Amino acid sequence: MFKVFSLRVLFCMTLIAGMAISFNTIQAKSLDDILKDGVVRIGINPNFPPSSSRGASGEWEGFDIEIGKKLAEALKVKVEWVPTETKDRVPFLVADTIDMSLGALTRNSERAKLIEYTVPLHTEVLAALTTDKVAAEKWQDLNKAGITLSNIRSSWVVDWQKENMPNAKQEIVDTIPDVVRLVAQGRADAIIENIDFFMAHTKSHPGVNWRVLKEPIFVGYCAIGVAKGNYGLRDVLNIVLFNMHSSNTVNELWEKAYGAPMLVKVTPNPYF
Repeated sequence: MFKVFSLRVLFCMTLIAGMAISFNTIQAKSLDDILKDGVVRIGINPNFPPSSSRGASGEWEGFDIEIGKKLAEALKVKVEWVPTETKDRVPFLVADTIDMSLGALTRNSERAKLIEYTVPLHTEVLAALTTDKVAAEKWQDLNKAGITLSNIRSSWVVDWQKENMPNAKQEIVDTIPDVVRLVAQGRADAIIENIDFFMAHTKSHPGVNWRVLKEPIFVGYCAIGVAKGNYGLRDVLNIVLFNMHSSNTVNELWEKAYGAPMLVKVTPNPYF
């Protein structure tokens, strides 16, 4: 029985090893391949307005779409948009389903083990949005009884607030517009979130004097992801991004899509 069991284990280990080898030998399209084909496959989040979503005409629109068009124009190729859910961004790069991934791909060490990052495209700032009716100068001032924080049910920040701001009450709703509406109507006092993604919705409440507290809680840097070892494509994208940041193109497209300037802008650096 032990011998049979050992053989089965050996067979399974050999099978898994074979699958791993097959997985690791998938070769991403090189820069030369992309230029030869005349098409670049760009992964975009299909349900992430105003970054990327289907417009009334059925066409893709948003910040990532405009950025993708600029990148393709610089490469002198056409774009193939590939809907890529948040959880699929890295796997799609590894499996050569896409050539590059947008979709607010925040840099972290675990992803960096599997893919390459370009220089930053934009930031993602965890900060506090409130109004002139609330006496607070920094986010810690909101951690007290009598303060209600509004947030969206699916956000990881809900748990972060429970741990880091336990004295404040939370009011949880289902959509970003509802989160902003609670504060506008005085039913909540502030929002702790990646505030850039909420600013456009404040335009629906022009009578409210909105303000973002000066001290951010955390600044993440979102870059473009490419397959591991695809340095040719990454290096060209770095130069294109440097030019787009230097000309203020990225910031202009961001403000057009999000309705407000990027809270923390990316400083272009020619030394990669």
